[in-house]
Amino acid sequence: MTVSSRLRDIQELTSPYKSLHDSYVSNKREPKWSVSALLATGGLIVLGVLLAIVVIEKLRNENEINAALSPHHTPTCDHTVPNEQSSIVLVESFPLGMDYGRNASAGKSLDEAWKDLLSLATKQIDVASFYWSLTADDINVNSSADRAGREILEEFRALSSRNVSVRVVTSIPTVAPNSTDLQVLRENGIQIRRVNFGRLTKGILHTKFWIVDGKHVYIGSANMDWRALTQVKELGVVIYNSSVLAADLHKIFQSYWVMGQPNASIPDPWPSVYETFINQERPLQLNLSGAASQVYFTASPPAFCPDSRTQDLEAILSAIKGAEHFIHVAVMEFYPASKFFHHHGYWPVIEDALKRSAFERNVSVSLLVSCERETDPSVWPFLRSLDALHSPSDNINIAVRLFIIPVGNQSHIPYTRVNHNKYMVTDRVAYVGTSNWSADYFNTTAGVGLVVSQDALPSALPGNTFQEQLRAVFARDWSSRFAVPLAELRQNHDCIFSRHTP
Repeated sequence: MTVSSRLRDIQELTSPYKSLHDSYVSNKREPKWSVSALLATGGLIVLGVLLAIVVIEKLRNENEINAALSPHHTPTCDHTVPNEQSSIVLVESFPLGMDYGRNASAGKSLDEAWKDLLSLATKQIDVASFYWSLTADDINVNSSADRAGREILEEFRALSSRNVSVRVVTSIPTVAPNSTDLQVLRENGIQIRRVNFGRLTKGILHTKFWIVDGKHVYIGSANMDWRALTQVKELGVVIYNSSVLAADLHKIFQSYWVMGQPNASIPDPWPSVYETFINQERPLQLNLSGAASQVYFTASPPAFCPDSRTQDLEAILSAIKGAEHFIHVAVMEFYPASKFFHHHGYWPVIEDALKRSAFERNVSVSLLVSCERETDPSVWPFLRSLDALHSPSDNINIAVRLFIIPVGNQSHIPYTRVNHNKYMVTDRVAYVGTSNWSADYFNTTAGVGLVVSQDALPSALPGNTFQEQLRAVFARDWSSRFAVPLAELRQNHDCIFSRHTP
């Protein structure tokens, strides 16, 4: 909507009050005007003026946001945002006792990254997360491993004393009905909204991201759960000092926030304030950690994506199609079907794209899927069918491995000892998301993704681009003792004890 059209709207809104004012002026010398009529007219005039101010302010804010994200204001490799030195950092967490058996490289500690972001905050933190469960009490477990989670919760509680405001959006339904975290946060001045995705889309809010002071962002697989810090293998990314990217991600947060109001309904179309100028066709160009980069955020489900926002599934399929040499995928669950509301509905969209890349372009495909106590055994036929296509003599390279983390003495803690990663890296792009790869996550469930493509750094700095770091992480995991070729999986489907003894 243009400024001129908005001004016409303001004129229409205020015209009744102007008419009353004109009538008053033309008749102000006539005795038929009573004191009460004059007071009523004056009140209407004041109300009209206030309404006009509100609309003008909304128009100003909307145009400021859109201007900041327009192509004319998009930073390029040669012109970055003033006074911003943007950087990108890979972050990971590992279950206690998980040992690669060698000096394996790893990203920055997730716990350290979260605490770093909390320490940097001076004004505002917005958090979108499936649920909160930062203490073991929430699941009736006695474990000292929740210390890291308790420390994060305490740091959030202390933010109000530093005059840092916090907004949190979470999901209805939730998997943490006994958690007291949200009540604790609310008691400490933090604004909470729960979005009823069950009613809105028949899905959940599965997103996991932070926005700090409008310039730092975190996105990754980790929920706000103490187990994400010490009992689950997670992967994510922090981007520091990019106000443009933060403003764009904030639009997605704001879409959740407004849908967290009682009886909210999804707008169609979304108002222009939610539109973006950063997408697959026009990625943001900026310098990240010394490398010229092209970056954009994706989102799901389609009902929450304005026309200009690249959908999560669209970005994944584009990355697969664009790969020339290899596609490495690490995801907790790969299931080419619907799992929840329409069980067993076949959905081979991603599977077909991977097969086509291998068959038509001879791209090497490596799929690393998690296997743990709660794994649905119905996934095995799909994974075996993919793995059966592996035929190097025919130049068809599709390989599937299962990532199995031993339970050890942590068997009393549910939903742990799992590789919760959700990423893909090719020879062209890196993708880090928040969704598992099955139909529901892209059609009804809220998630986000980050797509990064970087130019190679000078030869003096090999292996330092984000894509290269992510590829190294995949290679580390693929060749580790935790990665089991699918053919070695025993028929009992018990991932914890399924690997043959060496």
